Amino acid sequence: MGDGAKIGGGGGAGRAAPSKRKDAQRNKETLLDATAAVFIRSGVEAPVRDIAAEAGVGMGTIYRHFPTRADLIIAVYRHQVEACAEAGPALLASSATPYAALGQWVNLFVDFLVTKHGLAAVLQSDSSGFDTLHTYFLDRLLPVCTELFDAAAAAGEIRPGLDPYEVMRGVGNLCIGADSDDRYDPRRLVELLIAGLRPLPH
Repeated sequence: MGDGAKIGGGGGAGRAAPSKRKDAQRNKETLLDATAAVFIRSGVEAPVRDIAAEAGVGMGTIYRHFPTRADLIIAVYRHQVEACAEAGPALLASSATPYAALGQWVNLFVDFLVTKHGLAAVLQSDSSGFDTLHTYFLDRLLPVCTELFDAAAAAGEIRPGLDPYEVMRGVGNLCIGADSDDRYDPRRLVELLIAGLRPLPH
């Protein structure tokens, strides 16, 4: 959001500015990756000093980019949505089959959801902010999921006519409560769900 302007600041001319901007963007992405790792491990209320240690930066750097915890949480959410969205076409291009790409992408989606449930609780007080993020989430990820489904269906690896939205909802529901029950591993059930997309034997 507004923090791009703060990072770039200075008025030096020449070619240094774009590479400086690229470095700043890369540093920010590293910070968001580290924050996501801490959130998954310790929850979204994890101390900022833990995030700083994970990212290898000072706490001041975090506060400069993200003045409030809500800013940081929303940035992590968006960063993870983008990473998940970009992974779909990359997996489709590099995997042995579209079905293998779909399975790997769903695993990434589950990783994302584990973090997102903590976020949902934090944003409950600002439901309009959460609605905006939820719309963004669907706008970015549903087309990617649909592309993977279409490719797997065209290859005859999953049944035709399945609704990617329903499957995404189903995976999301299986992930609820995973962080509060040590005996429950949603991945096993998600694996069964994805296996169940295979064509029925004749």
